[in-house]
This record gives sequence, structure tokens and C-alpha cells, in this order.
Amino acid sequence: MPVLIDKHLHDHHLVREEVNNREKALPEPKAMANCINVGLINNMPDSALIATERQLFDLLNAAAGRVSVRLRFYALPNVPRADWGRQYMRRFYSDIDDLWDEDLDGLIVTGAEPRTPNLAEEPYWGQLGQLIDWAQENTVTAVWSCLAVHAAILYLEGIDRHPLGRKCFGIFEQVKMMDHPLIKGVPSPVGVPHSRWNEVREDALASSGYSILTKSAEAGVDMFVKLQKRSLFVFFQGHPEYEAQSLLGEYRRDVGRFLRREMDAYPTTPKGYFDEQSEQLLADFRTHALSNRCNELLARFPVERVAANLKNTWHSAATRMYRNWVLYMSGRRGRRFESSALTRGSAISH
Repeated sequence: MPVLIDKHLHDHHLVREEVNNREKALPEPKAMANCINVGLINNMPDSALIATERQLFDLLNAAAGRVSVRLRFYALPNVPRADWGRQYMRRFYSDIDDLWDEDLDGLIVTGAEPRTPNLAEEPYWGQLGQLIDWAQENTVTAVWSCLAVHAAILYLEGIDRHPLGRKCFGIFEQVKMMDHPLIKGVPSPVGVPHSRWNEVREDALASSGYSILTKSAEAGVDMFVKLQKRSLFVFFQGHPEYEAQSLLGEYRRDVGRFLRREMDAYPTTPKGYFDEQSEQLLADFRTHALSNRCNELLARFPVERVAANLKNTWHSAATRMYRNWVLYMSGRRGRRFESSALTRGSAISH
């Protein structure tokens, strides 16, 4: 069953691709009626907006099975954006104020590029706090990704993130720490992409009642959960939704920043990601970059040769995690409707 997007977004790239691939009309409103409703709060920078939509759409599509899922887009207006980003959000996203009266089963909240060392000083902090409060009371479950994890934990528990000595960047093997429905059928260990400069630590999370589902000896905690009022909050410090070339794109971006002298140090190569041949190609490029630091050199970055050897080894595990998440929503949603029906019946009989 495909993931459905509202018909009025007929010119959105995901809708166009689905119509072209399936050669059929867009879904009518009646097809939306019994869907699991998931809201995407996409806080990623402009350069990653479309890629993030595609990654999560494709992952939900692979995970949904026979469950119908309706994906809806919402934006925090205070996330800093260039003119193109603001126009794109106005065209395809609803304002966060439109969310408060909606009936969503699930929520996915992505990270944003930090502008200040203190997350509570970010321009969208107040809106994000409203979103967290609303999600606790009005969703079955909510997924928080990367920087959104750190912001949510700070808001909910007062637990601050810790800066790392070096970027946690690459594919890191995660081991399951307990049995939980959300990781049923997920292999252990399983490699998961990470890309971050900070972390929330296991001891602080455990002391605040969070259940650690997966962690890595190198990368620390990855997936953890806690029931926040009515909603199961699910946190990923990593990026199971990433495509095969996502880390390559981030690495090339950081190399470009170094060449333009926006970064002092040459970026760390992502661990456990490239094969030996690609590692050598990238090491040779690094040697040239250090001896001839100029932006023009980026055109010689061996992106196509390296990309050809990349494989998405975590896709099946990521699909299983999100499949379990969709099934959790589906089961809880059914019980919620049954409870509402019983309440209405009781009120009528009296």
C-alpha cells in the first residue's frame, strides 16, 4: 500500500514520481479516510529538504505493507531559511499553527542545522516546545531524529547534550540492549549511519527513565524510548532513513567548506562506509586539497567513482524498525477508536 500525500500537493516531486511510477490518478479524499496519519516536521536546512522528504517517504513506503499511511507536511516558521527555502515551505508545507487542531497518529521531527551553542537560544525554540507539549497529548507516538533528539531531551528533562572530541561520522554497529516491539526482527548488531558533533549520554537518559534499545561501543546510544504522557516518544541519534549516498554528500559538503576556508580542519572520513579503493581515492584527494586549498579543486572530488561502490546495508533493518513503528500506531489507533466509541455509547445510554 503506497504512502499517500494530500491531493492538493499535485505538483510536489513525491506526488509526481508516484503518479508516473504507478500510472494512475492521485488518491481521492475517501482513500485518505482510514489512513494512519503521520505528520512530518521537516527542520532540515534548505539543501537537504527534498532529500529528507524522499528518504522518509521511501522508508515509510517500504515499511507500510498493507497499512495505509497518509504523510502530511508541517513547518516551524522560525527555522532560518533562504528565499528558496521559504518559498518551498510556503508552497508545500502547512504552518505549525495548523497542526494544533489536527488528528495525527504519529509525528516525525527532523533535526535542524544549529546556529547557537545553546539549543534553548535557537530562534525556533519556543515553537518546538509547543510542538513537544502537543505531541505528548495528541499523538500515539512521535519520532525525533538527530538534533531534534537533543532539543527534545533538553526541553523535557533539562539534560544537555555533550560535545564530542571529534565528529561521530560513519556507519556504527549497534547492539540491541533489550527486547522491545519496536526492534522486533531487527538484527543485532546492525550498522546505522551517524553524523553529529554532540551526544546525549546513556547514564543521564537511564536515570530519567528512558529505555535504551540500541547502542554502540564507539557511537554511544542510538535508539531509545519513553512514554511521555499519552505518546511513546522514539529517539534516534543516528539516521536509519539515510540513503546509500547520504554520508558521501555530507562529506563532500564539508570538504567544500574546508576548501572555502569555512572550516579550519580537513573533515574526518566517515568510518565503516567506504571500501579500500574509495578510501585511497579520497586520501589522494585530501593530499591535493591540503597542498592546494582552493574551492575550484572541489570539481575534482571523485564523487561518481566513490558513489558507485556504496551500498545501503542498513535499509532492511531501518525498514523493519519503521514497520514496527507503523504497526504500533495501527494497533493503538484501533484501541483508541474503540475507547471513543464506548465512551460515546455510554453517554447516549445515560
